[in-house]
Amino acid sequence: MGYVEELRKLVGHRPLILFGAVVLLLDEKEHVLLQQRTEPRGRWGLPGGLMELGESPEDTARREVFEETGMQVQQLQLLDVYSGPNYFVKLANGDEFQTVTAAYYTHAYEGEPTVNRSEAYALQFFDIHKLPEDMVGSHKRMVEAYALLGRKNG
Repeated sequence: MGYVEELRKLVGHRPLILFGAVVLLLDEKEHVLLQQRTEPRGRWGLPGGLMELGESPEDTARREVFEETGMQVQQLQLLDVYSGPNYFVKLANGDEFQTVTAAYYTHAYEGEPTVNRSEAYALQFFDIHKLPEDMVGSHKRMVEAYALLGRKNG
């Protein structure tokens, strides 16, 4: 049982603050790897997830990418940290939480994308300017922020 599940046993549905990390894995064409998630069902999003005890944000990002895609990340660059009123979630089961998410990007990774069927239905690279419509809103904003960063540096 993971840390969040243990907390839920103690606090029920009361709001929690949860820290997570996501990663924009970018290929040589600046296409980003997205996964069609099992939760929220069928929506596209970035690989990532919640921090476990004893992890750094970077450790969380690397572990989640490996668990969800089978790929190993070598270098991570911080894009930004996302939180605030737009990052408060209430699930259908009544669980409430405020997220704080570190978003990283990298071009340095090894391995071939392999779908973890408990996490996703599919993995696919998308042009950062042609993202799928059915995408997790916060993840879409993160990719758009990266695209703007590229224009500022380009």
